[in-house]
Amino acid sequence: MDRLPPSNEVVSEDGIPDAPEYLPLPATYLGRGRGPLAALGLLGLAAFLLPWVRVTMPDIVSYSGLDLAKRLGWSWGAGVAWMVLVPTVVSRRSIMKMRGARLAAAFLAAVPGATVLVLVLRPPHGTHGVPLRFTYGPGLFATAALSLVAIAVGLVLGGRVDDIQIERGTSKGQTVH
Repeated sequence: MDRLPPSNEVVSEDGIPDAPEYLPLPATYLGRGRGPLAALGLLGLAAFLLPWVRVTMPDIVSYSGLDLAKRLGWSWGAGVAWMVLVPTVVSRRSIMKMRGARLAAAFLAAVPGATVLVLVLRPPHGTHGVPLRFTYGPGLFATAALSLVAIAVGLVLGGRVDDIQIERGTSKGQTVH
């Protein structure tokens, strides 16, 4: 046994043990905002498929976020941002990688909110003198709410470094640099 090299868990390339914040976490780890943010991204995708706008005049029709994206190219941003957010968060397997993705996660979470904001501030209007009456649907409100919550969770993704729980050993009473 003494002729075998130390395991990767014990020693890194330079001979110094890896700090706990750099160690890979299990793929199923849902703590430190990783699970909630991935769930918010999946819920955001579902909200993208719900009705965003219900037109009652001149025709009666509902448009989901996907339908609006087919008509208005700029609104694809909401669906794409939710779709990119999920793998961005799930692929971060260490605390430091999660912390490093904070800004990207918060930005991706803000894109659907910005899409909703543009749609509300510049609402659809009638063409060729035909009036347009509409109401906003549950998908639009859900997207706005999910975006706000996801921004908040994205900004704290990975949590603090000074509260890491390690399975063995302790740093109690020692100066940690």
